Amino acid sequence: MGNCGTREENAVVAAHAQAQQLQMFQLPVKNALAEKKHNRTFSDISDPSTPRNFEDSRNIAIYTNVISFTLFELETITKSFRPDYVLGEGGFGTVYKGYIDENVRVGLKSLPVAVKVLNKDGHQGHREWLTEVNFLGQLRHPNLVKLIGYCCEDDHRLLVYEFMFRGSLENHLFRKTAAPLSWATRMSIALGAAKGLAFLHNAERPVIYRDFKTSNILLDSDYTAKLSDFGLAKAGPQGDETHVSTRVMGTYGYAAPEYVMTGHLTARSDVYSFGVVLLELLTGRRSVDKTRPSKEQSLVDWARPKLNDKRKMLQIIDPRLEGQYSVRAAQKACSLAYYCLSQNPKARPLMSDVVETLEPLQSSNGSESSGHALVSDRLPDYRMHRRFTGNVVGCRASPSPKCSPSPVAACRVR
Repeated sequence: MGNCGTREENAVVAAHAQAQQLQMFQLPVKNALAEKKHNRTFSDISDPSTPRNFEDSRNIAIYTNVISFTLFELETITKSFRPDYVLGEGGFGTVYKGYIDENVRVGLKSLPVAVKVLNKDGHQGHREWLTEVNFLGQLRHPNLVKLIGYCCEDDHRLLVYEFMFRGSLENHLFRKTAAPLSWATRMSIALGAAKGLAFLHNAERPVIYRDFKTSNILLDSDYTAKLSDFGLAKAGPQGDETHVSTRVMGTYGYAAPEYVMTGHLTARSDVYSFGVVLLELLTGRRSVDKTRPSKEQSLVDWARPKLNDKRKMLQIIDPRLEGQYSVRAAQKACSLAYYCLSQNPKARPLMSDVVETLEPLQSSNGSESSGHALVSDRLPDYRMHRRFTGNVVGCRASPSPKCSPSPVAACRVR
């Protein structure tokens, strides 16, 4: 194995051999991952939330639930990165489908995977790769894509995820050849994605996702939503801190206005982005669409004034959903989007409030046409900022002293 270059990279390589000696365990499988091409502004090369020293880099080797693969192994499972194995491309690089089993390494359970290869000439570099390994190496939740392993060899940087069978929400919502998602499926996806964000925000050291958008929400075979691509994730404020100051990153059309203006990042920035995605689910329109008339190109500018108007809100809902929802369910969902998209961050709900609001909109028979899915006609007052006390997520300190140097709390579902 060659020299990785920087001091930090050398530490990762040094840990590589140690990680290979860790006991491999049976990895659970949900079906697979695909990534749609999407754009970011630029790479935050000096991002202070990512590890910068030797000890932090060595933490990768102690994530016993993440496998350190060799480049040869990943070349083997992708047939030398054959073009017909390509699932998609993103800011990080190209994603390939692969399959791991005992032929790759003794003790590995057979399962399909997605292998993301860092584009050496791209804008997103080693630090975003390292950020993903450090966050997903510790975080486990049904609504986060599972990181199976990684590879750091010479100047090669790769990540191996569970394969998400149905690809991205973006493809299902906006690809013309795709069958339209039903109302029930859209509300289920919204709830799953909200649970993923709530889990991150409720960690002992909160995690701000910072790049919530339809292309980063992946769907497994039963349309369970999972958040992917943690390259821009940041450890949230602690103690008396009110925000994290950082260079403005993310995707145009999804980033919260106060974050774009000031660089001040909070969990409420993610809430705004969630509101944009919820609006896309409700309308079937992209957050930014230059092909539409000028007044309709920005989805938020066009739709938000209508969300609080009972006469107009039903006019903006995707016409392909006609007959699949009750008026009360639509009003509840539109009201939620309205509050999430508030210009005042403090007027936005917590993600735990969002989960609480979306859960009654789920229907066991896949339809809210009866209207019984709603428990109340009263619109919630999100300004109260209730803390979520349900059984969705919970966090605890890791019992393993090995994880103690890391800024990310070990979390579990309660």
